[in-house]
Amino acid sequence: MNHWLVKQEPSDFSWADFVAEKGSAWTGVRNFQARNFLRGMKRGDTALFYHSGEEKRIVGIARVAREHYPDPTADEGDWACVDLAPVQPLKKVVTLAAIKAEPKLQEMLLVRQSRLSVMPLSSAQHRQLLQMGETAS
Repeated sequence: MNHWLVKQEPSDFSWADFVAEKGSAWTGVRNFQARNFLRGMKRGDTALFYHSGEEKRIVGIARVAREHYPDPTADEGDWACVDLAPVQPLKKVVTLAAIKAEPKLQEMLLVRQSRLSVMPLSSAQHRQLLQMGETAS
């Protein structure tokens, strides 16, 4: 199983919206590197749900429910999306400041390439983030 982090502006689509809808197609990704990461997602992989913008924090855990397929919101180009389903909220949100302060997480793409909306996590990074969020997956 692989681990991922997906980012969303909470004013556009928050964790609460995601839970209320019982999941969502993860559409609208228009960055080639993030698109390639979407294509690497497999059914059952976990994805940490990150509120970007003003909040800058990980708030929940999702699971890949459907592997990549053509993004229906794309008017042109070779874009992909996946379906994600909520698993559980973190008991304690993990802020970007806390992530940057943790030496074990300095190699995370969130720290090094903060503009990516979809990124892989190593197993060690995933475990560390869940520990910081006081949540077991």
